[in-house]
Formats: sequence, C-alpha cells, structure tokens
Amino acid sequence: MYAIVEIAGHQYKVQQDQRLYVNRLKHDEGSKVSFDRVLLVDDGSKVSVGAPAVPGAAVNATVERHLKGDKVLVFKKKRRKGYQKLNGFRPSLTELVIKGIELGGKAKKAAPKKAEAGDEKAEAKPAAKKPAAKKAAPKKDAADKPAAKKPAAKKAAADKPAAKKAAADKPAAKKAAPKKAAPKKAEDKGEE
Repeated sequence: MYAIVEIAGHQYKVQQDQRLYVNRLKHDEGSKVSFDRVLLVDDGSKVSVGAPAVPGAAVNATVERHLKGDKVLVFKKKRRKGYQKLNGFRPSLTELVIKGIELGGKAKKAAPKKAEAGDEKAEAKPAAKKPAAKKAAPKKDAADKPAAKKPAAKKAAADKPAAKKAAADKPAAKKAAPKKAAPKKAEDKGEE
C-alpha cells in the first residue's frame, strides 16, 4: 500500500515505515503529524484518485529529528570572461517516519469545509444579482450611443479620402523640388 501526499508544497510517494526527508517543519522532535492532503492512495486492489485530494484519507507520521542536508554547491562561470562564482548552502530538513495511511478517518473534517463553501456561495449569489442589474442599465445607454456615433463614423469616412489625396499630393511636390534645385546649383557654379 502506498500513497502520494503533499507535504510543505512538495509531493512524495510514501509507504508505511518509510523514512522521508522533507523541508523543515515547525513541529517538535518526537511529535506526531498527520497530513490530510493525500492525492492518491493505492491499497493493492483499488486505486483512489483525489480531485485534488482523496476525501477522508490521511498519512500519519512521526518527526524523528531536524537536521541539515549535504552541502549543495552552486558554481557559476562565464567562459572567456574571467567570471567565476562559487556559492553553497546546506538545506534545513526534517526526518519523518511514516506510521500509517488511513483511508476514511478524516471525513468529518471535510464536511464543515463543504458547509462553509456553501455559505460563501449563498453570500455570493445576492452580490451577483446586483451587478446583473447594473449591467442591464449600461446596455440601454450603449444602444443610444451607437446611434450618435453613426453620423460621426460617416464624417470620419468622408475625411479619410481627402487626407489620402492630400498625402498623395505632398510626395509629388517633394520629388519635383529636389530636381529643380539641382540644375540651379549647377548653373550658379558655372557662372562663378
């Protein structure tokens, strides 16, 4: 029998009487700990998969000791640049011994959470009705606004072709000006 459990944000595959090293926990040495966020349980014949957790499942463990892990070296280097940096640390760990995996012991704690979630939904429904009424009022204003915008859109469409014609005239004038200026400069040089 094994289970996949989430402990301190990490997922571990655990079995009974297994020693497990996890990130440092706040519990004292020798204390008993129960983890109720069990994601999967396999008892040999049946596999229970949670969504996201299996309801009523728990993993019981005992905190053996707090310790520091092996030194981890972090070495950075940029080749041909003369840059090297060595940094290291020893992670703080907690050693756990898994005492057992329960399938139906914590179902009572899950029920109050569902009731609380139902209360939140009940509170959310009246709040949802109020914005719906507010949304209906802007739609009436929105219906009036497009009618006012249609003549403005026609005016903008009428202005656009005039702007294109003016833009077409300007480049032609610019091209002609340099050609005329070049012969005048040549004539001025010839006279001097």
